[in-house]
Amino acid sequence: MASSGYSAPIPPVFSREGYAIWAVKMMAYLKAFDLWEVIETSKHLGPLREDPTLAQIKAHSEECAKGFKALSCIHASICEVIFTRIMACETAKQAWDLFKVEFQGSKQTKKMSVLNLRREFEVLKITESKSLKDYIDRLMNVVDKIKLLGKELIDKRIMEKVLFSLPERFEPKISSLEDSKDLRRISLAKLVNALQAIKKRRAIR
Repeated sequence: MASSGYSAPIPPVFSREGYAIWAVKMMAYLKAFDLWEVIETSKHLGPLREDPTLAQIKAHSEECAKGFKALSCIHASICEVIFTRIMACETAKQAWDLFKVEFQGSKQTKKMSVLNLRREFEVLKITESKSLKDYIDRLMNVVDKIKLLGKELIDKRIMEKVLFSLPERFEPKISSLEDSKDLRRISLAKLVNALQAIKKRRAIR
């Protein structure tokens, strides 16, 4: 539930790097205070009609205030260098769209970024000198970047990538999981835990 007041905590700060992550955090921040609709719907409030009631005046004033609050939140969430780029924006919607164009890029740029990340995902391999955890962390970092660009890699594809990349020393455990049919329903986290358990047992022996 959104707060009925406006005592907002400090918003996430954007300073050139990590726009996609900032945008996700900022969207949640604005939603927490019922301000995201100002950007999402981009509705324009016209003037009050003649002889408005007190209730209509209050509602109109609250809607206008939402727009200024949303813009104020965006102002508070960016460094001074970035602020100069949107200081002429009169609405939160204008500022948000300007950020999106400049830092997320065009649809073609976004498409190329996704393509490059998918290539990185495909060629990423585990080496004998690297731990399984390090490999999974690097792999999921690429997956998360793809998700931030609005695309998805299904869990089944990630699982296949992990299984095909593993060294031969993991073959007995993989075969065991295949025989028990656990691979059809096991999660990636459980698979990693099972494989790491093998490594620990071997270290003890």
